[in-house]
Amino acid sequence: MSSERQRPLRLGTRGSPLALAQAGQIARQLREQCRQPAVLVTVSTRGDESTAPIERLGTTGVFTTALREALLCGDVDLVVHSAKDLPTAPVPGLRVAAYPAREDPRDALVWPGGTSLDALPPGARIGTGSPRRAALLRAAARQPQIVPIRGNVDTRLRKLAG
Repeated sequence: MSSERQRPLRLGTRGSPLALAQAGQIARQLREQCRQPAVLVTVSTRGDESTAPIERLGTTGVFTTALREALLCGDVDLVVHSAKDLPTAPVPGLRVAAYPAREDPRDALVWPGGTSLDALPPGARIGTGSPRRAALLRAAARQPQIVPIRGNVDTRLRKLAG
């Protein structure tokens, strides 16, 4: 084997617990299935660094631009990222090379008073930072009050509890 194959692949990822878990799964698969060592390289993005609503940060690349730049300048060899946040326009010099098997794509509603959207009281306050989720909630729930909220899963759960 050449020394290039022995060098661990540098796998770029955001630093949230969910992103690290997803990238960690890919790193394990690379080690197990391809016999290629991989190390995680955490990259901070504009979306991670700001608490402003996504609409104010821009609609494209908030969570991906820094990862793309790290890939293009050679700081990482590949990037793992949620497909839902990828811009649809191609980026010269880059391509989506693989998709892992999809996990359960459903969102979770976390609230102390029930088990379903149908159990929400009319006008319930629901936090989300996603325009897509807000539209789905308005269509499914009884006149919810959408409250902008940002952060990874742990941050959002802390905001709900506190």
